Amino acid sequence: MKKVSVISGCYNEEGNLREFYDRIVAVFRQLPGYTYEIILADNCSTDRSREILREIAAKDPQFKVIMNANNFGPIRSPYNALLQATGDAVVVLFSDLQEPPEMILEFVKQWESGYQVVCGVKPTSRENPLMFQVRRFYYWLLSSCSDTPQVRNFTGFGLYDRKVIDAVKRFNEPYPYFRGLVSEIGFRRIEVPFVHAVRKHGKTNNNFFSLYDVAMLGFVNHTKLPLRMAAFAGFLLAFLSLLVAVGYFIGKLIFWKTFNLGLAPIVIGLFFFSSVQLIFIGVIGEYIGAIWTQVKNKPLVIEDERINF
Repeated sequence: MKKVSVISGCYNEEGNLREFYDRIVAVFRQLPGYTYEIILADNCSTDRSREILREIAAKDPQFKVIMNANNFGPIRSPYNALLQATGDAVVVLFSDLQEPPEMILEFVKQWESGYQVVCGVKPTSRENPLMFQVRRFYYWLLSSCSDTPQVRNFTGFGLYDRKVIDAVKRFNEPYPYFRGLVSEIGFRRIEVPFVHAVRKHGKTNNNFFSLYDVAMLGFVNHTKLPLRMAAFAGFLLAFLSLLVAVGYFIGKLIFWKTFNLGLAPIVIGLFFFSSVQLIFIGVIGEYIGAIWTQVKNKPLVIEDERINF
C-alpha cells in the first residue's frame, strides 16, 4: 500500500484542529488503498492547541506532532515538518481550513495519473477582495520577473511525489521560499483550481510585516531584477541630470541677466535623488540579509518534543 503524508503547521488554531483532523481522516476512508500519516508542527501556541494535539495523538498513532520550543515563524516550522515526511507522496496544507482537505482526493488521482507535482491554485477566493487582488498582482509580478517561471495564485498547497521531496532536501535552505523551490525543481506538474475559503474560527496571525517578508523572500530567491533596476536607474538618472545641467547652463549663457536658477529645482532634485538612493539601498539590503541568513545557517527550528514518531 502506498503511503501519503499530510503536513501542516499550527499556531493558535484550537478552534480548527479537531475539524482539520476529522476531515483528513474522512478523506482517507475514501482511499482504502492508501495508508496515511499526519505531521503537524506546533509553533509554540499560547492557546489550547497543544492540549488538543496531545488528545488526538493519543487516539491515533498516525497523527504525529512536533512541538517547537519557540515560535519560529510560518515558513521554517512547516518546512521542518515537511522534511520529516516518510510517505510516497506528501500533501502540504494549512490547518486553518481555508484550503479544503477534500482536495486530497483529486490530488491523489492526478498523482496516480503520472503527475509528480500537483499544485492547488486559487483563481477565485472568498477572502477580502482587495487583499486577493493584491496577492494576484504579486504573483503576476514575481512570475514576470523570476528567472524560472512561477506558478501563479499558488501558496504551496498541493501534493508532491517522493522524488520532489528528496530534491527539496538537496537545497539545504535555512529560510526557504517553498513555492519557488517547487517551480525551480521542475518535474511533471499540473495545476488544480480550488476556491479559497474564509476562516471559520480564530483570526489570521499574518500581518503586514510577515506578508512583506514572504513577498521579498520570493524576489530575493528567484530574481536579480531589482538589483539590475538599481544600476539601470542610476545610469538613467545620471544622464537626465546631465541633460538638465546642460540645459540650465545654456539658458544662463543666453539669458544671463534674466534667467534665475532658483532654489526649488535644487531642493526637489535633492529629495528625489535621495529617495531613489534609499529605495535601492533597501533593495540591496534585502539581498545582503538573505546572504546573512544563508551564512549563519541556523537550524530550521528547535524542537521541544515529538509525539508518535
